[in-house]
Amino acid sequence: MKILLFGKNGQVGWELQRSLAPLGELVAPGRDDPDLCGDLSDLEGLARTVQTVRPDVIVNAAAHTAVDRAESEPELAHTLNALAPGVLAQEAAKLGAWLVHYSTDYVFDGSGSRPWTETDAPAPLSVYGRTKLEGERLIQAACPQHLIFRTSWVYAARGGNFAKTMLRLAQERERLTVINDQFGAPTGAELIADVTAHAIRQCLRQPTDAGLYHLAARGETTWHGYANEVLALARLIDSAIKIKVTEVVPVATSAFLTAARRPLNSRLDTQKLQTVFELTLPNWDHGIERMIREAS
Repeated sequence: MKILLFGKNGQVGWELQRSLAPLGELVAPGRDDPDLCGDLSDLEGLARTVQTVRPDVIVNAAAHTAVDRAESEPELAHTLNALAPGVLAQEAAKLGAWLVHYSTDYVFDGSGSRPWTETDAPAPLSVYGRTKLEGERLIQAACPQHLIFRTSWVYAARGGNFAKTMLRLAQERERLTVINDQFGAPTGAELIADVTAHAIRQCLRQPTDAGLYHLAARGETTWHGYANEVLALARLIDSAIKIKVTEVVPVATSAFLTAARRPLNSRLDTQKLQTVFELTLPNWDHGIERMIREAS
């Protein structure tokens, strides 16, 4: 089997290089690859790359993920998050290949407190959310053999994320203010990558399992609760991390002025994923210690 991976240097893409390698030949072009196009802004180049490689599975872990910046560059966000996945879906369909793609809790408006299911009506609040939703729909329309995983609050030892920002700021400041009215489940990139590999194997045997799934760790917390957990673990496991902060103050989302609106409820119902793929997802705090050890 041949797998074509886009976004190899991102948080999830980096872990996918590990989890997908046992499945077959892995081809993972970078943005500046001289032979194959790994740049999602080059739609013609993407199509040529798929036509050249002729993969059995395409995995797209690349996207425009700078949520606030997307508000000021909507055309680029639209190209990367919607048009590029649409091109990959069209090319996958021509080959009879599978397309695996990652989406987000930002397709919802964040109302209520119930975890969102796959059948709930999306209502994105931001350019990022709207373009990611359009990407989902273009894939669903063009490529029957697809897996779309909506996930949330992704972290990893590699790349930038909330947990690593908290670790850095906690070594510089005595007081932090962290949002306490947004709810979700921090989800490790390694968990996403491992579930992806498992799902691909199963779908190759059972194509009827194609579709849209919510993929996030079990349980819930707030950004404030998440920050406290990260800092508590850092104090325990690595004396080289000199935590200076003495106070982590909970504040409302309204305390921070941002270009893009954030959903307050990012809870995702993962029952469909766990049932179809016979999985038990770990709690949200399960992988944080590993991330801290690898990042420090």
